[in-house]
Amino acid sequence: MSIDLSDLHNLPVSEKLRIVEALWDDIGASDEPIVLHPWQRDEANRRRDEMKADPSIAIDRAELWRRVDG
Repeated sequence: MSIDLSDLHNLPVSEKLRIVEALWDDIGASDEPIVLHPWQRDEANRRRDEMKADPSIAIDRAELWRRVDG
């Protein structure tokens, strides 16, 4: 299957988001393993270890959305 990315670039943001959500849901429902590059796995492990070492660095959901919403 070939997708012309220039077609996607011309879509309105709302349609792009709809496509991204559909792709994300499809990826989440897939049994296919997600292959990470070694640096991605290392970074995930580093963040996990950092959180375990100092749980006070975590933020709650309300703070997350406050930061997202600006």
